[in-house]
Amino acid sequence: MLEFGWEEWISLPDLGLPALRAKVDTGARTSALHASDIETFGPASAPKVRFTVHPVPGRDDLIIPCSARIIDRRTVTSSNGESEQRYVIASSIRVGEESWRIEMTLTDRSSMASRMLLGREALKDHITIVATERFQQPKLSYDVYTSSRVRSAAPNRSLRIAVLSREDNYSTRRLVEEGEARGHTVEVIDTTRCYMAINALSPEVHYDGKRLPRYDAVIPRIGASITSYGTAVIRQFETIGTFCLNGSDGISSSRDKLYAHQLMARHKIGMPNTAFAASPKDTDSLMRLVGTAPLIVKLLESTQGKGVVLAETKKAAQSVIDAFRGLKANFLVQDFVKEAAGEDIRCLVVGGKVVAAMKRTGAEGDFRSNLHRGGSAKVVRISKEERDVAVRAAKAFKLSLAGVDLLRSESGPKVLEVNSSPGLEGIETATKKNIAGKVFEAIETQVRPMPTRSRKLLDKGSE
Repeated sequence: MLEFGWEEWISLPDLGLPALRAKVDTGARTSALHASDIETFGPASAPKVRFTVHPVPGRDDLIIPCSARIIDRRTVTSSNGESEQRYVIASSIRVGEESWRIEMTLTDRSSMASRMLLGREALKDHITIVATERFQQPKLSYDVYTSSRVRSAAPNRSLRIAVLSREDNYSTRRLVEEGEARGHTVEVIDTTRCYMAINALSPEVHYDGKRLPRYDAVIPRIGASITSYGTAVIRQFETIGTFCLNGSDGISSSRDKLYAHQLMARHKIGMPNTAFAASPKDTDSLMRLVGTAPLIVKLLESTQGKGVVLAETKKAAQSVIDAFRGLKANFLVQDFVKEAAGEDIRCLVVGGKVVAAMKRTGAEGDFRSNLHRGGSAKVVRISKEERDVAVRAAKAFKLSLAGVDLLRSESGPKVLEVNSSPGLEGIETATKKNIAGKVFEAIETQVRPMPTRSRKLLDKGSE
């Protein structure tokens, strides 16, 4: 038989709340949890609610985000006669070594000393109440909220995630499918239909005439043709404080091929010899900076192998360079890595780790290995050096998700490109790995409740 006083320490592990002081009130039928920023999400057939909890009275800076499935909505009348519509959720409650499931409503209890009220429905038949005493069960401490353990306290918290994408393609569908399979709500947002309220006090992102809700995370799938506007939308989410899987700076840097090569050079990342000039008077001088023919001439705006030309002789290289210059196009000239033989390696980096790698081979007669141009792919085992180079390249661009394309040369791996919106179809098909799942693992690690600053919390009134 458990004995409860009129106030007890409890924990709600399903919600990531390891320590709460609860008032025991047999006069109330339903239990109630203090919650703020209450917001529903998910499909109408399986609605969910997310909310924040300030578990320590007087500590408004300590915020634990929570979410749960809505099981009911009830009208609750308080002791002063006021009625309120509340969402009802269910969670496991732990007291000492005992654990059982209870229902509770969500309401603002910021004026109450106890963040939780335990009603009679939550009290098991074998619990007796000692109305004149407090803390008959083991005491807990608010100090747990300064520990790194709070980081993993709510592993199953449902998230609301936006995928910024204009296309209904394999990658977008897989992200939605995998996110929903993990219990999250994933919404696809057309980047070009977003617009922004830019101000100091309440920056917002709007969509189809309405302000977008708070998202736990944003997965950018920004096409090259809308890089400027897409990164502006990402910056707005960053201003609001939303976690973005890839930041605006990383996306912009990866799309600017000239700056991307300069950035890799700064971080001493191996790449083919590269030269650039706005309007060189001597084409031969530009070519000599790179090496002898054959050479690669690449438009700065090229994507998926378009605008990339192989000049097999010095004369051909001169002709291509002069033609691009005549069009007033910006381009790079690169050394052609002959030993790569039309093959490259795509390393997919997620959360600072290479989670998959594939070898891409160009179509017959094509030196470009892009799958969009008819190339083929198969799983490949990469060396430690190749793995390290791929991770360093993604880190240089500050990208949590990156496709790093490498060439195998006689002098070691050379990075061709770092892609901030890598497709999932080719690499999932070639490697048979659940890459979308790895993406969500990285997001879940980042947006779980974080430990607060380490100053010791005073356990007021626990005695």
